[in-house]
Amino acid sequence: VQLQASGGGLAQAGGSLRLPCAASTRAASNNAMAWFRQAPGKEREFVARINWNGSMTNYIDSVKGRFTISRDNTKNTMTLQMNMLKPEDTAVYYCAVALRPYGSSRSADFRYWGQGTQVTVSS
Repeated sequence: VQLQASGGGLAQAGGSLRLPCAASTRAASNNAMAWFRQAPGKEREFVARINWNGSMTNYIDSVKGRFTISRDNTKNTMTLQMNMLKPEDTAVYYCAVALRPYGSSRSADFRYWGQGTQVTVSS
């Protein structure tokens, strides 16, 4: 499975960005997907995950109420809608696919990774 993340860029604090992630095959539709991010000088951290059919989602506390993860298995895509952005959201964002329908927040559970897309939020 190859993943292509896009939609990153520069936003002002309080603004919005939408990050689509496209999977190359329908194999991703049977598995959990997630977004992680890595800020300069920091370790990669979990942001949000969604189970195989979109019925369950989880978020890191710092993005709850601001970010929304969704997926469209008919199009092999996953999206992270980011609203009310903060400077601390600045990072490279990575989409990932697990090898099971209900993933976790651990990066080790995710087998396939996109190349990352830069999100920069100015104050």
